[in-house]
Amino acid sequence: MKAACIQINSSNDIAENIEKASGLIRQAVVAGAEFIALPENVAIMAESAADLHDNSFIAEEHPAHQAFCELAKELNIWLLIGSLAVHAHDAQGKLYNRSFVINNEGKEAEHYDKIHLYDVDVPGGEMHNESQNFAYGKNLKLIDTPWGKLGMTVCYDLRFPGLFRALAKRGADFIAVPSAFTEFTGQAHWETLLKARAIENGCYILAPAQTGEHKANRKTHGHSMIIDPWGDVLADGGKEEGFVVAEIDKQKVTEIRKSLPSLQHDREFE
Repeated sequence: MKAACIQINSSNDIAENIEKASGLIRQAVVAGAEFIALPENVAIMAESAADLHDNSFIAEEHPAHQAFCELAKELNIWLLIGSLAVHAHDAQGKLYNRSFVINNEGKEAEHYDKIHLYDVDVPGGEMHNESQNFAYGKNLKLIDTPWGKLGMTVCYDLRFPGLFRALAKRGADFIAVPSAFTEFTGQAHWETLLKARAIENGCYILAPAQTGEHKANRKTHGHSMIIDPWGDVLADGGKEEGFVVAEIDKQKVTEIRKSLPSLQHDREFE
């Protein structure tokens, strides 16, 4: 299949972001993409906690969820909504940072709630406390697609190789990492971590990303990437808004895992 990663600079205007992302999705389809992945926080990069909560919805009522479901059906594509801030009855007043897979019938095929929340204060970087507003996800999510098994993660999950290992051991051929990686940490770690997750698990990595300057003095790194199971970068989105496209071949996953069967060589140790 041909897969695409959309790279945008989301504002705090949901309608504007939906329109921008939809336009890029249509362009990616013209370029041959059958599976298209959007970045984390695609509907809004909120200016404040109040802004975030004021623009959060029950998943099925979220205007971005509705718009992207309709678009997937219209264009006959599979679509990964990188993440939306949604209400849930079990979140105890908090939100979930939730990623969705929409099939080509416009139906939600699976969703994943971000497990690892970004609570950091990096010297020289930004301070974030995601758990103030979001509840922790609890469940690993893997879904069958027409082209192979897709593992679901979101952004900060990238720093936790155990999650990727668990997905790979359950058969993930490609793993999505929709992100809003900060510019500071992105310069240092983004490509290195993406390559490591691809190489150590023998799978494709699809990493759509936010880019540029946002409200509240936030800066994201861009460089949406598609990486093959050998660790080769097939596509790099640079810093501008747009999309990247690359071929995804499940047979390459099979071949590399056969020649380097590290997934079978994990050992218990003390």
